[in-house]
Amino acid sequence: MKMSTSLTPRSQSFFSKPIVLAALLALVTLVLYWPATGHKFVNYDDPDYITSNSTVSDGLSPSGVVWAFTHAIAGNWHPVTVLSHMLDCQLFGLNPWGHHLVNLILHALNAALVFWLLRQLTGATWRSLFVAVLFAVHPLRVESVAWIAERKDLLCGFFGLLSLLYYVKHVQIQDQAALKRWPMISFLLSKFYGLSLLFFALGLMSKPMLVTWPFVLLLLDYWPLDRFAQVRARPLLAEKIPFFILAVVSSVVTFLVQSRGGAVVSAEVLPFAARVANALHSYCAYIGKMIWPVDLAVFYPHPGQWPVATIVFSGVFLAIVSVVFILLRRRAPFLLVGWLFFLGTQIPIIGLVQIGSLAFADRYTYLPLLGLFIAIVWGAELLTRERRDLRLACVVGGTMAIFICLTLTGEQLTYWQNSETLFRHALQVTENNSLAQMNLANSLNEAGRTDEAIQHFAESLRLQPDNALAHNNLGIAYSQKGQTNEALAEYREAIRLQPDYATGYYNLGNYYFRIDQVEDAIRCYRQSIQLQPDSGLAHNALGLALSRIGQLDEAFRELQTAVTLLPKYADAHFGLAKIYAGKNKKDDAIREFQITLALQPNNADAHYYLGTALGLKGKTEEAIRHFQETIRLKPGHAGAYYNLGIALDQLGQTGSAIIQFNAAILCSPNYVMAYNHLGLALYKTGQTNDAILAFKQALHYAPDYTAARINLEHAQGITNAPAKP
Repeated sequence: MKMSTSLTPRSQSFFSKPIVLAALLALVTLVLYWPATGHKFVNYDDPDYITSNSTVSDGLSPSGVVWAFTHAIAGNWHPVTVLSHMLDCQLFGLNPWGHHLVNLILHALNAALVFWLLRQLTGATWRSLFVAVLFAVHPLRVESVAWIAERKDLLCGFFGLLSLLYYVKHVQIQDQAALKRWPMISFLLSKFYGLSLLFFALGLMSKPMLVTWPFVLLLLDYWPLDRFAQVRARPLLAEKIPFFILAVVSSVVTFLVQSRGGAVVSAEVLPFAARVANALHSYCAYIGKMIWPVDLAVFYPHPGQWPVATIVFSGVFLAIVSVVFILLRRRAPFLLVGWLFFLGTQIPIIGLVQIGSLAFADRYTYLPLLGLFIAIVWGAELLTRERRDLRLACVVGGTMAIFICLTLTGEQLTYWQNSETLFRHALQVTENNSLAQMNLANSLNEAGRTDEAIQHFAESLRLQPDNALAHNNLGIAYSQKGQTNEALAEYREAIRLQPDYATGYYNLGNYYFRIDQVEDAIRCYRQSIQLQPDSGLAHNALGLALSRIGQLDEAFRELQTAVTLLPKYADAHFGLAKIYAGKNKKDDAIREFQITLALQPNNADAHYYLGTALGLKGKTEEAIRHFQETIRLKPGHAGAYYNLGIALDQLGQTGSAIIQFNAAILCSPNYVMAYNHLGLALYKTGQTNDAILAFKQALHYAPDYTAARINLEHAQGITNAPAKP
């Protein structure tokens, strides 16, 4: 087997040892991207994958593992990626720095793996290092590294590179005798082949972009492994059959999941000719951004049609380069291999099967650009092999290119600090970007800048009037402003545009619930659940609405479902606890109130209700602590002062109880029960005249309040015994 090698001295300095170079490369990569650890989550895909996905944010669990393998996120099935996010949440919670740190580490490892793989393949240390450095520091990498939801790129790259590395190991130590004896199945005897296949499967379950990997293996067989010169084609093809089988299965699963999730754009919306045109343009756009990586954006909107001249130029350019590299294949096979690697690995995401409304994406170049880097670096070495002056010029030019990349990458990282900086930049460098307008509006609305948000929602809808999500979110913004009629119109428009929009029905239900049209709210919540049965939020909302109209048994079932779907959703536990309390199931109520407070320690109402339940169980001192906490969190809570007064009176602290009853009355001047208990406490301490005034005040607000009348008569010496409420 022939392999391209470079002459190296027998003794190497410490810093020229491959393992040291790999470690230094990983370290430099970490330092370059370190500012990303101070960035926040963004509102594009991060909520779907992590922050608003309770199953993921709850961390690793047996049920979570099953869920990862049986559910799709954002129209994609990639369980290994989902499991990695669950592990992050287990370790770091929802603190973004930890999630960013894992992304950085994966990219640093990938850079080291690129270097190690190329050196194993070719023996060329410095060329391999230069390609790996370009891979590590190029600004087009920022999107994959700084975007937490793009963990799938990094994991796909990590497992894909490991798969190639172990494939090379398999080839290098393959039993030649076995190859001659059993040419079609000899690969089954290699443990390294098995590891390569395993990592390929893990890569597919991280992101299905690796479906082209069997062809990549064949490219490596051509160069630099040069296996076609030693082995017939049939055994080499047979060797790839398990890889092809996994690739086909992954492709079918991906297409079915994306189709069912509504991510695949139909031919009626975007004809195949337009997709081919966009693919040709995208290939050239990626090459252009590789050479001049400026004006990078998180989302490039699809224009529908590109100018004919642009498409013709792109097609001619790609064809000419392909023909030239084919003609040069014997003298410079790396040119053809690098070029085909770039073209081929892009096929799954080049837009022939259109997903969403984007034209192309920086993240799609994460692995494919390796092919161009290899072609450029090895091509430069070939051109300058006999010219020292040209070689020096290439070294200087390459060094300058790396420094430029370092500078631009540092700048590009600053745009990923948060959602607002990200989408404001996208609007600066793109045109007619409806998605950027909408996501910027979402960010502004979340920050309380609702008026600004409404302006950007309006602009997003001007560019894309049929965007149901934008109508829905605009409705939320109007609702926060108190513009209920406008909110209602937007919710209805969202549902009209997308009749199966579960979130639209849920928000419309919330609108009706807030204006006390509970029956209409229940109807909307039921429709939302019918469309999305696993929506814990909708089950919780339906349970609360049913509870409002007294249908407690059905409300109880809905809230139990909500708790099952969202075990850490405090509102569902709180609603369930109140129903238990209403059914006089004190122990169950106390348990649910305690769970609520474990999840939401500053929930003043939960402290109040728990204190009440504990008081009814005779646990007066515990009840006092929760009433005091309620008052600390919500100083105007009249009920908490009143119940605290009762609890203190039960412990014989009548003077302190009087203070609390007065505080309750100060918060709620017509609180008749507080007046009555204040009168009792005053009478108990000998303050009869003040007690009579308190009882009279209670009767002023509630003339039919029998207990207060009896107590008044007793204080005046008319009756023999006081009455409690």
